[in-house]
Amino acid sequence: MGLSDEILRRRTFAIISHPDAGKTTLTEKLLLFGGAIHVAGAVKSNKIKKTATSDWMEIEKQRGISVATSVMGFEYRDFKINILDTPGHQDFAEDTFRTLTAVDSVIIVIDAAKGVETQTRKLMQVCRMRKTPVMVFINKMDREGKDPFDLLDEVEQELQIGVRPLSWPINMGYSFKGVYNIYKEDLNLYTPNKQTVSETIAFKDLNSKELEDYIGAKDAAKLREDLDLVAGVYPDFDREEYLKGEMAPVFFGSALNTFGVKELLDCFVEIAPSPRPVQAQERLVDPQEEAFSGFVFKIHANMDPNHRSCIAFVKVCSGKFERNVNYKHVRQGKMMKFSAPTAFMAQKKETVDEAYAGDIVGLPDTGNFKIGDSLTAGEDIHFKGLPSFSPEMFKYIENADPMKQKQLQKGIDQLMDEGVAQLFVNQFNGRKIIGTVGQLQFEVIQYRLLHEYSAQCRWEPIRLYKACWVESDDPKELDNFKKRKYQYMARDKEGRDVFLADSAYVLQMAQEDFKAIRFHFSSEF
Repeated sequence: MGLSDEILRRRTFAIISHPDAGKTTLTEKLLLFGGAIHVAGAVKSNKIKKTATSDWMEIEKQRGISVATSVMGFEYRDFKINILDTPGHQDFAEDTFRTLTAVDSVIIVIDAAKGVETQTRKLMQVCRMRKTPVMVFINKMDREGKDPFDLLDEVEQELQIGVRPLSWPINMGYSFKGVYNIYKEDLNLYTPNKQTVSETIAFKDLNSKELEDYIGAKDAAKLREDLDLVAGVYPDFDREEYLKGEMAPVFFGSALNTFGVKELLDCFVEIAPSPRPVQAQERLVDPQEEAFSGFVFKIHANMDPNHRSCIAFVKVCSGKFERNVNYKHVRQGKMMKFSAPTAFMAQKKETVDEAYAGDIVGLPDTGNFKIGDSLTAGEDIHFKGLPSFSPEMFKYIENADPMKQKQLQKGIDQLMDEGVAQLFVNQFNGRKIIGTVGQLQFEVIQYRLLHEYSAQCRWEPIRLYKACWVESDDPKELDNFKKRKYQYMARDKEGRDVFLADSAYVLQMAQEDFKAIRFHFSSEF
């Protein structure tokens, strides 16, 4: 198979949602269809003693949540599928935001009872910003939930995207009988089973009397009425609109009971984009180019506690990556070769000899990589688009053991490179401030500094509302602003100016008083 064919059969996507909507369960069932696993694990410990494949860290098993993005690859039909299961918990949103830069499309999971929740809205903003194609899976149809039409209205309003149902539920909760697959024109009858698949009946003519035999007269009448309404209210499915990120196909099902998942997967591999061109600072990089290029979107330390090893996750953007071939590390300007690149099934990894555009490769990292680094066959390309968002929580970090100053410094530098949180240095008093998106991150940093770097830190409170990056075309005005706000100015890790506003009012007044200053809430501008 040639380079072009290999690239065209790749499908790389992330699964995102609010915590507990069923994201990791859906990932497990997709792996089950791909034959990658033979028994689907459970997120919460129950009779199935196997935990979810993508939740492999100790803290994930204990808490029943995902705290780091897992990468899993498998073959399905003639396609090579790469799934990135992301953390839903808002404290780990930064990891999820960066993961979205490495995928070509997204599946959003929504809980039928709860509808669109906060975290889903935030993640959708990133997808909109990047025009990433989105599919929606409305989960937990075997439980009582909101009316399907209300759910579709909510998705349209809250996520600001057009929708088109490609399957339609027959009741929900106790009386849930299955879904009609509009895309394939067949009927999927529901039998709850966590490991096997329900029966599918080809059904082109909905007016035929046979429908009553399967689902009863009352439900048959309601299904016909609903589908007429769907055809009248929603535009026909248009793949071009979907690929532009303007229309989201919607599927209904129950991931826990393996229902509606195969229909989602079958449609997904047909309509989802193969690897797309990636914008670099210099030019647009096409996946079909012969020369290899890729960027680091995530660094994970200590995947194997026995060897304090870091792994840099590289998204291959163009061409073909090969083992033991020299590639250029653009930031450092030096050539490197990798004898043990890996492909993942969550924590299990195997050495790969080659990977194509769209694949995710793990490279052993001894401190050479930072998030956003580019690797190429020789050309100087800088990939952009790995934003840091404005943190929502801030604390001063202080050394609790004066003898371990070096260890603490090294630990902070490495953890910040990994993107666990953001470091700001106050220009007024030189103190270090750590900013995160959630309280849990402070615990993770303290724990890892102690266990991985033998450094002890303590936190001191600071009252801040937001950190925003500031810039202006008028150097005088910027200088004036920095003098006026001297106590609130800091620099980030890259040395850029950051304004630390201590209240929403202060920020609003600053924006009104200094019209020539641009305030950015993400570091990509």
